[in-house]
Formats: sequence, structure tokens, C-alpha cells
Amino acid sequence: MVFEEKIRKPEVPSSITLQARRKLTLTGVEDVESFDENTIILYTTGGLLVIRGQDLHIEKLNIDGGDLSVEGTVDSLSYEDTNGRTGGFWSRLFK
Repeated sequence: MVFEEKIRKPEVPSSITLQARRKLTLTGVEDVESFDENTIILYTTGGLLVIRGQDLHIEKLNIDGGDLSVEGTVDSLSYEDTNGRTGGFWSRLFK
């Protein structure tokens, strides 16, 4: 029998810093669902966060530390109601 020990990371509080709509820094990032140059969808300790903008580029991503840095023009940040993490973003969208 294989023994698998799951190590729980301490939960890092989610915080958002936006500088001049061009540089976004996040903490508390748990996972990135998807990203392209117009939309980044990610899970934070505060819930599912959708970042929309233009020419978005992930400059730094550290899932273990929960850090994310994004550069580009940020148009909106919105938290979505997830009701748990069952299925992907698109499956929840088309329910």
C-alpha cells in the first residue's frame, strides 16, 4: 500500500495591488484556470477572480507562494461565485 502524505500550505490572504492600470500584483493565488492576452481566470483564497484587459502578460507566477504579477492594460477585476470547484470555468458558464 502506498502512503501519500498531503502537505497543506498555510492559506495566504488574497490581496490585489494595481498600479496605474498597467501592473497588477496578487497574493493568495491557488491556481490559474486559463489565460490569454485579454482574460486571465484564476482561483484565489478569496474566490474565482477574472481579470480582463488588453495585452495581458503573466510576468511572474509562483503557485507555491501564491504570487502572481501581470503587466498590460487592466480593464476589470471581478470575483465570480463558484459554488465549489466542480468542473471548469466553461462548464459553470454553460449550466
